[in-house]
Amino acid sequence: MDKLRSLEIFLATYDGGSFAAAARACSTDPSTVSKAIGRLEAQLSLTLFQRSTRQLQITEAGKLYADTVRKMVQELSSRENELRHLNDSPSGTLRISSAVCYGHLYLRPLLRAFCQQYPAIKLELQINDLHVDIIENNIDVALRTGYVKDSRLVARRLSPMDFLVCASPEYLDEYGTPSWGKDFQQHQWIGFRVKETQQLQPIFLPNDKGEYVPYDLERSHITDDGEAMAYMCTDGLGFAQLPHFLAKTGLNSGALVSLYPYFRPPQADSGVFAIYPKRDFLPAKVRVFIEFLTASLEAMEESSNYTWAENWAPIINFSR
Repeated sequence: MDKLRSLEIFLATYDGGSFAAAARACSTDPSTVSKAIGRLEAQLSLTLFQRSTRQLQITEAGKLYADTVRKMVQELSSRENELRHLNDSPSGTLRISSAVCYGHLYLRPLLRAFCQQYPAIKLELQINDLHVDIIENNIDVALRTGYVKDSRLVARRLSPMDFLVCASPEYLDEYGTPSWGKDFQQHQWIGFRVKETQQLQPIFLPNDKGEYVPYDLERSHITDDGEAMAYMCTDGLGFAQLPHFLAKTGLNSGALVSLYPYFRPPQADSGVFAIYPKRDFLPAKVRVFIEFLTASLEAMEESSNYTWAENWAPIINFSR
């Protein structure tokens, strides 16, 4: 029997005046009550009750102890209720970690509306591309492209990550439009270097059958910043294979065009994920944030298995 249960039985015995009354109050039997009080007295090296065949009398030490225990139990109950309310109501500080490009382009524009809807939630936002330990760093939810396979975490896919081969209209006017992957040997290409691995992001282009296959192309320019890659592409420095969230602004404004239909990597861990610690009871602040983000993405024509890129009209189309 744990200490808290013993203390509850002790208070019930004091209030009821007998082992039998305490047993009824605690849904147990008098023998269990007697043993619990005996163990508590042994632990304290104190006599809490004077026993006789006819009555049970609390000692002076027992009264002092009962006052302390009652305050402690009441404070514990009050704190539990506060914590339960905190977990069940959207309030407190929400610590978010987001990948840089996704954070700037997709997340930040949504934050004002989220805070207006949930004014009791305060935000602590970290923007970086490092896959940090979110449990060790006390992060409530992380937004990442690709997710860390960790049994302590839940990874909920917000959307696939669709890639589009983009260029500026000015570049195409000056250098022409390639038809298939092999034609890119004569064109400039902007490469992306992954900061953590220092490896270049692979390039996938359609062959003459319209099937996406990896291509080994020389990169004319290289950057480790996604937004810089998109701007370099917009500025006419060459082609780039951009994730849909990086290509969206340029395509919508006409500063970029997409050559081919979208390419979606087939791997199960490809996509944009909301990652959070696995818990029996998900805090309300995390739950409403993910619900808000999901609804906002749906309004932007994105879901766990779909992005707007599926319906974007490319310059060159082919049967899929």
